Amino acid sequence: MPQLVNPWLRKILLINLILEVGIVVTGGLVRLTGSGLGCPTWPQCVPGSFIPVPHQEQGFHKLIEFGNRTLTGAVGLAALLVIVAVWRWAPGRRALLRISVLPLVGVLLQAILGGITVLTGLNPALVAAHFLASMVLVSLSAYLLYRVGEGDAPPVALVRKEIRSLAWVTAGLGALVLMLGTVVTGSGPHSGDATTPRFGFDARTISWLHADTVMLFIGLVVAVLLAVHLTATDPRPRRSWHALLGVTVLQGLVGYTQYFTGLPEVLVMVHMLGASLLAVSLTYGVLSLRKREV
Repeated sequence: MPQLVNPWLRKILLINLILEVGIVVTGGLVRLTGSGLGCPTWPQCVPGSFIPVPHQEQGFHKLIEFGNRTLTGAVGLAALLVIVAVWRWAPGRRALLRISVLPLVGVLLQAILGGITVLTGLNPALVAAHFLASMVLVSLSAYLLYRVGEGDAPPVALVRKEIRSLAWVTAGLGALVLMLGTVVTGSGPHSGDATTPRFGFDARTISWLHADTVMLFIGLVVAVLLAVHLTATDPRPRRSWHALLGVTVLQGLVGYTQYFTGLPEVLVMVHMLGASLLAVSLTYGVLSLRKREV
């Protein structure tokens, strides 16, 4: 890390990342409890009130959905603090300052997308887009946290061009894995509300397709890891890709376990947390293949 980086800057960026991951987990709680329409309108919870009201027909679902909406405010505040912290403690790093505004923009767009999702009765395509947008924000927050520990000189490759290209292909396949995961969820029992529409795909078939893609992804992660071990002299790529492989294997084990045990809610939530950790570790893996000097 550059010697002049203020430790509070890194802490705020870390808090921002944790909250971005946290709202994915609470969003999973909304989906798993069937509370997606606990507040049936937006931006108000019910017509005439921004908060749940007594005797609301949605019962406890209103509290879960409203709690998730409230956490969006905390995420937005953290994103705002990221901008202030970078401006205050890294004023000379213009590239970092430009990037620092993106989490706040993303949170605002996510709130609008979430509102549209509610107003359309939890359309499965919009629910999937809402989750994937969260993965983009998690990756962006991880990028900021990694980037603050670097200098601002042009990037210098730590591995051969072919390995970097394979890493980007792996990242693209990882994005496909996450997308197929949303299709699996949108075709199964945990789509956000008992009465919401599903994609209409056969849940078992789409689950197999998702699993096959995961196995190919694991193969590419192993290939990059082996290439890094054989060619890289810097230890950072090896550490990052070892971590990515560990997260991927654990995520695969959770996925298979939940499939064969009837999709218990706790495992599904763990799987959603794993998806966020996969986005973080994959971002770090790609970034670790180059360095920037102070």
